[in-house]
Amino acid sequence: MKSFLKMLGVVSVVLSMCACATRSNEEAAPERYSDLHFDNKQPIELMVKKVEVKSEFTPSFTRPNVEHLFPVSIEKTAKTWAKERLEAVDFSSNRVAEFIIKDASVTEREEKAEQILQKDRLRYHATLNVVLRVIDNKASAQTSVEAYRELTMPIDTGIEDKEKHWNEMVVNLFKSFDEHMEINVQKYLNMYIKGNNSITSF
Repeated sequence: MKSFLKMLGVVSVVLSMCACATRSNEEAAPERYSDLHFDNKQPIELMVKKVEVKSEFTPSFTRPNVEHLFPVSIEKTAKTWAKERLEAVDFSSNRVAEFIIKDASVTEREEKAEQILQKDRLRYHATLNVVLRVIDNKASAQTSVEAYRELTMPIDTGIEDKEKHWNEMVVNLFKSFDEHMEINVQKYLNMYIKGNNSITSF
């Protein structure tokens, strides 16, 4: 009799644990997206005293601009890129590197279906335009990258699916930006890269 009671106790505990797990799944919070980081890559060491990160982009918070609705901010991610990928390593110099965000916008446009059975669509266009400039006394050298991505989806797409596609859009945008900006720095600002003694002429 005693052993039977013990078994009942074990069963009741297992059932209560299962019930808790079921409630947890039903009440699961919506998916949240983490900010992007780039510190897994080797930083670009610039022979400058400091790197200044600036933004000249001002969101309008009105359509057709919708960058403020994105779960991960393009402008904020660009600032993170500069802080994690650009490193000042010549503190004895007077040279300064300026990372200037010119544009970090996303626009939304409604497109009518071309055929009767098709749904109207929403087209999104994301743009990231950045200038990297090194000021060396009275002289300066600079390079710029303008990256963009486009995305279309049915007009009745739910907000959770929209955020998923928007997040993928930002991830792909920065994959392109990171690749092209590093190439441009190596090509046009190579004289300011630590350990690079070659100078490209144009």
